[in-house]
Amino acid sequence: MSEHIDKALRAALASMGGVPKHFTVELSVPANPSHGDLSTNTAMRLASHLKKAPRAIAEEIVRRLDLDGDVVETCEIAGPGFINFRFSEGYLCRGLEGLLNAGPAWGRTAVGQGRRAMVEFVSANPTGPLTVGHGRNAVLGDTLANLLEWTGWDVTREYYFNDAGRQMRVLGRSVRARFEEILVDSGTRRAPAVSFPDDGYRGEYIREIARALAAERGVELAEADSDDPFKDAGRDAIFEAIGRTLFRLDIRMDTYSNERSLYENGAVNRTLAALRGGGWIYESDGAVWFRTSDLGKNTDTVLVKSTGEPTYRLPDIAYHRDKLDRGFDLVVNVFGADHVATYPDILRALRVLGYDADKIDVVIYQFVTLMRDGQEVKMSTRKANFVTLDELIDEVGVDVTRYFFLMRASGTHLEFDLDLAREAGDTNPVFYLQYAHARIRSILRK
Repeated sequence: MSEHIDKALRAALASMGGVPKHFTVELSVPANPSHGDLSTNTAMRLASHLKKAPRAIAEEIVRRLDLDGDVVETCEIAGPGFINFRFSEGYLCRGLEGLLNAGPAWGRTAVGQGRRAMVEFVSANPTGPLTVGHGRNAVLGDTLANLLEWTGWDVTREYYFNDAGRQMRVLGRSVRARFEEILVDSGTRRAPAVSFPDDGYRGEYIREIARALAAERGVELAEADSDDPFKDAGRDAIFEAIGRTLFRLDIRMDTYSNERSLYENGAVNRTLAALRGGGWIYESDGAVWFRTSDLGKNTDTVLVKSTGEPTYRLPDIAYHRDKLDRGFDLVVNVFGADHVATYPDILRALRVLGYDADKIDVVIYQFVTLMRDGQEVKMSTRKANFVTLDELIDEVGVDVTRYFFLMRASGTHLEFDLDLAREAGDTNPVFYLQYAHARIRSILRK
């Protein structure tokens, strides 16, 4: 709506002498609505160049303005030299009519031109329910995907997880220990063969998984040689629960990738071989190192430990090669602050392997502190004293949950105030949004 005024101002300035060649016009919305719809301080900014009083410059600008009366109803000089504009009622009504006629497509653009984008987010390993911290990741990622779709990109939402690492082994042992406790309590076994691991997952959800497994396969698994059936049962049950939680937040994943597949299809070994072939790998103290000190980092980086176990960076490099090999024009990663030191190594590796790392955009978000009665709610997945994302949604609702996670920039620490989120009054920022929505719907109905 400001284009007409901006164009007229630039034409008026071009007809005046002494105006700098690259002078830019600035328009703003007055803080006081009685001053009009738009205002410019152009006259004050030109005073030092033209050696005239700002008000005299404003009068000359107004004399030279060629404004369409059907668009601008009034143009007035105020104070020391502000020029205030007010749009005509007919122009505003035509604009409103255009918005209403546009329907759901209003605001959409074709900036993406159908190019392919992937947004990888959530990516929590299936060791427990989604927590409040995972919630911020989920809402940020889904919102970014929505914005990309709204601007013409062909978007794929992807969830990446590791179902074969140490955490999963601990999950299997945890489920098995609870499973055997249940068999003892039921009289099926005389004593547990496996004690609960010190670093095990202690949540009630582990007991629920073990209880269901005992009811379904108790006799069959009583003498199992491996923890794998317990790990698999835990993984499947937790993933199902994660899917239900995301569904409540109106989040639908398009694809899933897992770290284990990168080992099974040889992608990790091929990545290490490619780095080695380029001279970027050496061995020292039994470990395999990536020469990141030659790429701007202060130190080199371990890719394979002396135990033979790869660090997280190696499969992550292989995974990002896979992403780009799939032909995505843009890859957005939503990572927690604990990834801030690791993802640059992935980008370095991609560049030396000949990939366009500029196609990857990393969004780092700070963690969430949950507050209740002015006190921080302590959370630990292992100790099972965490607040699940489902519990948060149950308490404050889906709309409030999503809104609060987006209230602060991703790089800013977020204090999620439960008392404020539950407030059904004007101190809750969501109240104004819901009130405006209700009023707009009322206007449309009439």
